[in-house]
Amino acid sequence: MSKFFLTLHVLVAVLAVGPVTVAASLFPRSVRNSLNGCSNRAPEARLLHRLTRVYATVGAAVPLLGIATAAAMGVTKDPWVIASLTLTAIAAGLLITRVLPGQQEALAMLNEDGRRAAAATDVPAATDTAQEPAALLKQLSMTTGIFSLLWAVVLVLMVVRPGSSTGG
Repeated sequence: MSKFFLTLHVLVAVLAVGPVTVAASLFPRSVRNSLNGCSNRAPEARLLHRLTRVYATVGAAVPLLGIATAAAMGVTKDPWVIASLTLTAIAAGLLITRVLPGQQEALAMLNEDGRRAAAATDVPAATDTAQEPAALLKQLSMTTGIFSLLWAVVLVLMVVRPGSSTGG
């Protein structure tokens, strides 16, 4: 049963976490290019946001399958499993609280032709908390970089399994 769970875990990780990481990483550049007038990248940015959102939902199965795999292998209390789950929770938290909302905020800055949308003057509360596009995209790029780095560390932990008797 552990091989079955492990296969599903790796398959979902590759097919869901990979696209989330790539789409989230490409998003800020797409919006930046559109805002700078290089070309209308608004449809591309919207697609990247949708990919990030949908594959993030599918990617929620990765830690669940990971827990099932660890339980089947009897390694749920191993430090590499606990560290991996902790880093996965941090990555998920970044995605839910920073990346997806940041992408939505960036998309709100674009109008249909990919240029900067006019600021909402009738809603002062919204403009008080809104960031400038350059600052938002810089922060979003940094956050997606941290998100990607966390997944890379989890991958290394999954392969190397430090301290495990079944590790390489």
